[in-house]
Amino acid sequence: MNHDSYLHYIKDESWLIKENQWEKKLQNVRESQFALGNGYLGTRGVLEEIPYDSMPGTYIAGVYDKMASQVAEIVNLPNPFNFKFTVNGEKLGVIAMDVVEHKRILNLKNGILLRHTLYKNSKKSRFDYHSLRFVSMSDKNIGVMQIVITPLDKPCIIDINTGIDVSVYNTGVLTEGRKRHFRVKELSQERNAGYLTVETMEKKHVVMCWEGFYYEADGKKVFAKDNIFRLKLKKRQKVIFTKIFYMKRFSPSEDITRCKRNSFNKFYKVFHSSLDYILRRHIKAWEKLWDKADVIVESKRSLQQNLRFGIYHMLIAGSSGNGFSSIGARTLSGEGYRGHVFWDSEIFLMPFYLFTVPEVSRNMLIYRYRRIDAAKEIAKRSGFKGAMFPWESAGTGFEDTPGWAKDIDGSIVRIFTHKMEHHITADIAYAVYLYYLATGDGRFMREYGYEIIFETARFWASRVRYDRRNNVYHIDHVIGPDEFHIDICDNAYTNVMAKWNMLIAHKMFCVLRRQSPRMHSLLKKKLKLASGEARMWKKIASLLPLLVNKNGVIEQFKGYFKLRKVTAAATDENGFPVVSGKLKTKDFAKTQLIKQADVLMLMYLLPDLFPYRAKKINYDFYIKRVMHKSSLSPSIHAAMACECGQLQQAYNLFNFSLHIDISNVYGNTAEGIHAASLGGTWQAVIFGFAGVTIKKGRLFINPRLPHGWQAIVFSLLWRGDVIKLRLTNDTIKIKIVSRDRRKKNIGIFKSVISIEPDKNYTFSRKAPVLKREYYY
Repeated sequence: MNHDSYLHYIKDESWLIKENQWEKKLQNVRESQFALGNGYLGTRGVLEEIPYDSMPGTYIAGVYDKMASQVAEIVNLPNPFNFKFTVNGEKLGVIAMDVVEHKRILNLKNGILLRHTLYKNSKKSRFDYHSLRFVSMSDKNIGVMQIVITPLDKPCIIDINTGIDVSVYNTGVLTEGRKRHFRVKELSQERNAGYLTVETMEKKHVVMCWEGFYYEADGKKVFAKDNIFRLKLKKRQKVIFTKIFYMKRFSPSEDITRCKRNSFNKFYKVFHSSLDYILRRHIKAWEKLWDKADVIVESKRSLQQNLRFGIYHMLIAGSSGNGFSSIGARTLSGEGYRGHVFWDSEIFLMPFYLFTVPEVSRNMLIYRYRRIDAAKEIAKRSGFKGAMFPWESAGTGFEDTPGWAKDIDGSIVRIFTHKMEHHITADIAYAVYLYYLATGDGRFMREYGYEIIFETARFWASRVRYDRRNNVYHIDHVIGPDEFHIDICDNAYTNVMAKWNMLIAHKMFCVLRRQSPRMHSLLKKKLKLASGEARMWKKIASLLPLLVNKNGVIEQFKGYFKLRKVTAAATDENGFPVVSGKLKTKDFAKTQLIKQADVLMLMYLLPDLFPYRAKKINYDFYIKRVMHKSSLSPSIHAAMACECGQLQQAYNLFNFSLHIDISNVYGNTAEGIHAASLGGTWQAVIFGFAGVTIKKGRLFINPRLPHGWQAIVFSLLWRGDVIKLRLTNDTIKIKIVSRDRRKKNIGIFKSVISIEPDKNYTFSRKAPVLKREYYY
């Protein structure tokens, strides 16, 4: 790229993700990778001329619709990044013309997508094309695009066709085909601005769009009065087009006339501001985010861009608010899994936000609370009590799991996760408790948290089956995180998470009664909760089994050890097991092969419950059986490998997870970025290599960096304080920034140290780590 005004944004390689040539087969992958967003609004990185087979995507978080679909899905809204040109009658685009040179660069630091394409038409005339676009991080309803065109060889006539493209649709799923989830209600041109209102088919969400643009040539600025017009350009005459749009959702109950007037006033103010001003505000908002979220690895290896790529995509997916939306399995970068919210959100993504921008994690949990009545209704319909959260959630909080889906081998299979993968209910309770531990947000607990924990405990107490003969409770007919094995009994992960859920609910019930009797009384009355019910939670929890063999290996579920033992025929380049081709996907359930972490996931989430020896024994057993057929798997195994002292294996697993979307490892990045992999990779770095953990409610730091990492630098938010860290294997440099002048107790290596705020400390390990030579 050589356009003078854009050079500033492409200087620091450690912040840049690049596409150095046009490759049609990678078009949809690049659209996901180059997505822009701000948590409210997400747009795929589609080329603005909308080439054939492109997948434009514009999404507002929380806007779902079910019309013509099995289940609700996120709505693909009209595309504002739509700019089509013809030059002397020939379409300007990567399909229609010869591409002499093509580059796109995503600036992660500033949230800006830049492009340079040099075209040659059928008469060998060249046209220089530059563009810059962003979705504002400072004003969540605003997006901006600027395009610069220069005819290099001859004068030309250029025809411009822009506006907001309403010909978009949601991609087809299985037999459903393509569908449009909105209808156009109003389309007009007013006061040099285009206006569009659309309404979703089923839920009647109203989305208003304003857009306007101007062009500059020979120092003159002209506000366009229409979306279609023509210009004559001289040889080497540069013309700059700038387009600004405003997009916002309104509920159908709002006064549309008033909404239209107010939205226009906001749009008009921004539209008549200078681009430099809009861009400065946007960049400043990004600077504040990166100040909290950046992770710097001092290493010879070039992993910094890839690490920041993952953090960037989490930052553009996270929103704060009143719980209208959470974060789907493919963020706002695509329609994979129909934009649904899974356990990925609470278990894999939420910790990143919790320690960097906790208002996002708070919003994610309020999203669940706003739908607790739906969760109670799901439980009731299933014959249970309390709140039973859906496996796949969209707008309403009712179950939105489709009945059929593609398996990992491409075959169409029945889906049972919504009927049996009930651990998500405990996962949400776990996330609530983790949020409370890390923030100390008592108001959140009073308004939302206690109710979630109590109602989920109530669900588990009704979900168990009592075996009178053996005086034990069982949880039958479940699916654990593994998912290869369906309709099993006493899954270790489900049993222990349910046990934990009931025990923590009982503990909180008792603490509330002692410390906040008024709040305790209010909750008892609201939930019709008796003390005897809380005592029953503790009793049931104590009688839920965890099956362990004589070698200390936890049985993933009852009967697992009796399944066929399959030995890997080989390992692939990532060290993952490769089984015989004769073993079909449908036969995995008859073997001990597992899809992803299950027992190890349990040990990872509840590390205080298991001693080191138990973790090591189970890691050594299950790592030989895991197929990593889910993007959720490698990162958790990386963190557990760190815990078990297997740093070489940890790095290999981390490196695989790091590349899942940047290298399209699973072959489906075109459907959107894998949210759980982003969060899991961050956890592998912070909770794995950096050794950050919570033990008995206290933060500990005990680094175990890979060979080749000299240091790691990052910040964490912990109970309102900012903890700034620079870690090596043998030293911890720490500074706590706090408004509270009291000393803070932090676990440093293996000892608890009292640290004064706003002072720099350096602690050295008593016995330095001896680095072994090994190769990745």
